[in-house]
Amino acid sequence: MKPTAILLLHCPDRQGIISEITKFITDNHGNIVYLDQYVDRVDGVFFMRIEWELDGFLIPRDKIKDIIDTLYGVRFGVESNLYFNDEKPRMALFVSKMSHCLYDLLARYKAGELDVEIPCIVSNHEDLRYVAEQFGIPYYVWSIKKDHSNKAEVEAAEMELLRKENVTFIVLARYMQIISEDMIRSYPNKIINIHHSFLPAFIGAKPYHQAYERGVKIIGATSHYVTTELDAGPIIEQDVVRITHKDTPDSLVLKGRDLEKIVLSRAVSKHVERKILTFKNKTIIFS
Repeated sequence: MKPTAILLLHCPDRQGIISEITKFITDNHGNIVYLDQYVDRVDGVFFMRIEWELDGFLIPRDKIKDIIDTLYGVRFGVESNLYFNDEKPRMALFVSKMSHCLYDLLARYKAGELDVEIPCIVSNHEDLRYVAEQFGIPYYVWSIKKDHSNKAEVEAAEMELLRKENVTFIVLARYMQIISEDMIRSYPNKIINIHHSFLPAFIGAKPYHQAYERGVKIIGATSHYVTTELDAGPIIEQDVVRITHKDTPDSLVLKGRDLEKIVLSRAVSKHVERKILTFKNKTIIFS
């Protein structure tokens, strides 16, 4: 594929934004290959994702963002992120003992469905080292004591690894630990979690058991960005499956695991494709 630039932006809605941005690209010999936009009429906010080919583009790639910010930051109030399709995201996987989400992501990665690099898998248990070895990915273990007395030390070591490996985003593939505020601030809207419930229902631990006790007829799974508020970050993807009175907590868990890996992979795919724009505590998912 030809190298392209991908611009995600939002700003107060007003006339002329699309024409200004597209004119800037075409005037500099950029060939636009994708454009999608959305207006939130309640808050009066304009969102756009635009992608163009860099072959023959007059502005060096390291200058594009600065020029866009200068031209449109003050004039339109544009806030933007710029990516390039030939710069692969580097994904760190955090796991504990359950393997279903890890296996699913690694299988998709191996099949070429996820255009990422995976420099490391991090865990608080040794249990899944054999999975990492099957795929030839380095596996690091830092055990966290029950009283969490070494949690700060562990996260400092993890952060050092992430910096060393130039990790751009983190996926919590059923990692059963709460991430500290320091790590969340270091990776804003770049830590993706899978929660085994259709949020905002049944937050916290054992949601399938909560669903069983409540007698619900539908269970779900939710993938979201991690924020400092537990299970309350911007939602990326959700799905549900119907259940009956015949289901037990164990059967709910089995049905839920199928959902979890599908929902998580969809969320990761959208992130990798740079098709997610976060605003307040919501996400705009471009097609």
